[in-house]
Amino acid sequence: MGQFITGVATRIFIVSLPTLASALHTDILAISWALIVYQLAGISLSVVFGRLGDIHGRYWIYGIGFAVMTVSSLACGLAPNALLLILFRLVQGLGAAMISSATRVLAMEAMPEGSEGRANGYMTMGFHSGLLLGPPLGGLVIDLVSWRWIFFLLVPMGLTGVVLTVMRARRRPAVAGRAPSIDYLGAALLIVLTVLLTLLLDRRSAQTLGAERSGVMALVFVATLLGFLAHERRAVSPVVNLTLFRIRMFSFSILSLLLIATTTSLLGFLMPFYIQDVLHFSPSLMGLIFLSAPIFTIGLASVSGQLTDRVGPRAPASLGVLATMAAFAIGLFLRVDSHWLLPATMMALVGVGSGFFNTPNQAAIIGSVPREYRGFATGMVQTIFGISALLGISLGGVLLTFAFRYFSGVADATPSAAEPRAFVAAMNVIYFACLTLMLVALGASFMRGGTRIEAASSS
Repeated sequence: MGQFITGVATRIFIVSLPTLASALHTDILAISWALIVYQLAGISLSVVFGRLGDIHGRYWIYGIGFAVMTVSSLACGLAPNALLLILFRLVQGLGAAMISSATRVLAMEAMPEGSEGRANGYMTMGFHSGLLLGPPLGGLVIDLVSWRWIFFLLVPMGLTGVVLTVMRARRRPAVAGRAPSIDYLGAALLIVLTVLLTLLLDRRSAQTLGAERSGVMALVFVATLLGFLAHERRAVSPVVNLTLFRIRMFSFSILSLLLIATTTSLLGFLMPFYIQDVLHFSPSLMGLIFLSAPIFTIGLASVSGQLTDRVGPRAPASLGVLATMAAFAIGLFLRVDSHWLLPATMMALVGVGSGFFNTPNQAAIIGSVPREYRGFATGMVQTIFGISALLGISLGGVLLTFAFRYFSGVADATPSAAEPRAFVAAMNVIYFACLTLMLVALGASFMRGGTRIEAASSS
């Protein structure tokens, strides 16, 4: 339920952006801040809420997350203007961060020892089912009723989550000695860091801030990062325990997740322009092509989870990286007149890759750290996914611009499908860069070591 509602809330909003801009009498750039603040909350608070769950128990954070999601969704549906909608979406993102920080850990702890793969497989299926149903559900609701109902629909889901959490909640086992203190300064610095990084990477916010302010913000980010690292090394109970990155399975799994999530985000950013503006296929056909990825991910998540429990995370995760590499290899051969089967095969292979990679990789990240840091590890997964999505889009924009100017022969040209040959040639270069990054991800996946997931000692 938690994974499904966060998946739906993420995607159902995107299809409504043009409608919302018109209904609330604002422009698309202004209404996009409702998307930005939701992402900000998830990226900046997931680790903090995960660590709070480690210290004080996850059920209360999980239940309150559902309650916040319910109230904020109702408020979003009633919002009379864009400013209030942005504010309520920020609160909705806070609730989603609370839910996401606890979901996978609760699932792992609810299942027998050695079932980490199956537990994470079910979670991957739940989240991607929400991603799959969100856009068509949102479009249908807007056409039949009004945009407000895309938020009202989340209210009964949230209420159900609150009720089920209260019914199934268990008391946290008593811990000998005093509970660890909360690193409030570290949490505040981490929130500032992730907010600054998100604003720097997000194209819409960077455009709003301007080049000069973005430069100042980059300097502030570096100074804050150095201060954060220095503080966390001295803190008694750090919000980010830097010693956890000495755990081989944890650190290499984080690296491979960062690389594969960044490159698949870049693919998702470029592919719509290629399908619709270069190949001139209809939006409906493009929608069908994009459906192939989540369908394969949902179908293979459980299989990959069972495989993880049998042979460990390294083999299925590496298989997922190889499938994603095959998608980028096909991208090298895209042309201005390619058959629609080529991009469809690419998206299908990305779905196969996600289906095999996500489940074992997330199980390795969460299961390899000491049990008292599982919430932190879950928060790291959510934060890496969020940052990777923004990084992929930002990196794609920069690489596309440089490559397009080279192939078009115009020094200040803006990438456009109006010059299809230069645009596609630039895409080929980007996919080659992605293929190179995937080789690093494959190495990291093999280097994670171990054939079984075992929690490290807290000593």
